Amino acid sequence: MLQVKAGQVEKMGLLFERYHRPLLAFFYHANGNATASEDLVQTVFYRMLKYRHTFTGEGEFRTWMYHLARNVLADAAKKDKPAAHHQDVADWAEKLAGGAPADAGLLKTQEVAQLHRALGQLSPDQREVLVLSRFQELKYEQIAELLNTTVGAVKVRAHRALGQLKDIYLKMENGSKVH
Repeated sequence: MLQVKAGQVEKMGLLFERYHRPLLAFFYHANGNATASEDLVQTVFYRMLKYRHTFTGEGEFRTWMYHLARNVLADAAKKDKPAAHHQDVADWAEKLAGGAPADAGLLKTQEVAQLHRALGQLSPDQREVLVLSRFQELKYEQIAELLNTTVGAVKVRAHRALGQLKDIYLKMENGSKVH
């Protein structure tokens, strides 16, 4: 990013190749809309170019990038555009993983869909902490810097969010067995 900041804008392609999938996953886990997530990823890379002068190189690039991504997500939420359509979660789960589509079976598809529905029932703050820590694999220190809080607070939030997700998932699972 420092090279992009210095005027080597062509280096942005390398950053895109490295980070577009993690950003796509971040947005998809936040909103459940594949098309909107792709648009938000593009917006993040546009803002990286526009605000490249704000990257100092003192912190990690990923922390700065997710700071921009959070702002893009907040801006999109302010526009209050509900999801126009929701694509099949399993298709996008495979795409986000970066692998070739695999025939994992109907059960796996249902589990992924149920997990995504459970994630959708968490508060935006809980979902964000889980997505950043579990799906994006950011360290608690990075998340604390991003959220402007302490590492201890992030650990507590992640622990509580994971417990809440487990409760929601199990209730959904038990509810589906009753029918």
